[in-house]
Amino acid sequence: MSVRKIITIDEDTCNGCGLCIPNCPEGALQVIDGKVRLVSDLFCDGLGACIGYCPEGAIAVVEREAEPYDERKVMANIARQGANTIRAHLEHLRSHGEDGLLSQAVGYLTENRIPVPADPEPACAPECCGQKAEQMTGAATASAAAPAAMATGSTPAKSELANWPVQLHLLSPMAPSFRGKDVLLSADCVAFAAGTFHQSLLAGKSLAIACPKLDDGADVYREKITALIDHAQIASLTVAMMEVPCCRGLLKIVQDARARAHRMVPVKAVTIAIKDGSVLAEQAV
Repeated sequence: MSVRKIITIDEDTCNGCGLCIPNCPEGALQVIDGKVRLVSDLFCDGLGACIGYCPEGAIAVVEREAEPYDERKVMANIARQGANTIRAHLEHLRSHGEDGLLSQAVGYLTENRIPVPADPEPACAPECCGQKAEQMTGAATASAAAPAAMATGSTPAKSELANWPVQLHLLSPMAPSFRGKDVLLSADCVAFAAGTFHQSLLAGKSLAIACPKLDDGADVYREKITALIDHAQIASLTVAMMEVPCCRGLLKIVQDARARAHRMVPVKAVTIAIKDGSVLAEQAV
């Protein structure tokens, strides 16, 4: 048991109408003895999707000791309810920024060979535009650099960035920019060390970046990479790392994810030198 956010229902206020129940696809609510009850802590994610559908204002989110929410058990229940309920649940997680739970949900679906419903690109509010999936050409970046380059007499370098966002925690494995594509998973420092990063490593690939030493949520990363392999059906995965030992953790995460996946995908490891950004090693793994 741990302290976490979870809903509470005021029994005196609840009239048992049940309007909240269809809006809890996780299956945490039932009408019992004329009142809505929270039937399992395991099924309540504490995000409060049901609150706005209670005409009596009987539902609130509190912090208390509760069993940890179990996304995989929730998905086992949701999957039986069909594509529309699956889609509603995934959008619920996405809209609350629950990327870790979203990856677990997609992972469950792919492991059990249940289709992941296609969904429209959500509208992006100003505060979340950094997470809106974008497919890019790099042309705008090159054009913007042209005036400064002309002033110095140099040739503007073309950006090879083909997708946004790029941070592994923020990106969705379901984004169109990853489907069937070659993917570069790069340690954060590589782009700063390798002067030809765009041309030699990124060209023709979709990008994800991560730091195995400083980032939290290695399990989330494994789930996302597994989803990229199984759901997005990426064509290949290149892992770019610095020569420091901690960077090898990124390759270990990829190897663990590939072992969990149902598909086989070629993986290549590229090691970059600290001193001059050159390629020290490049091998299939």
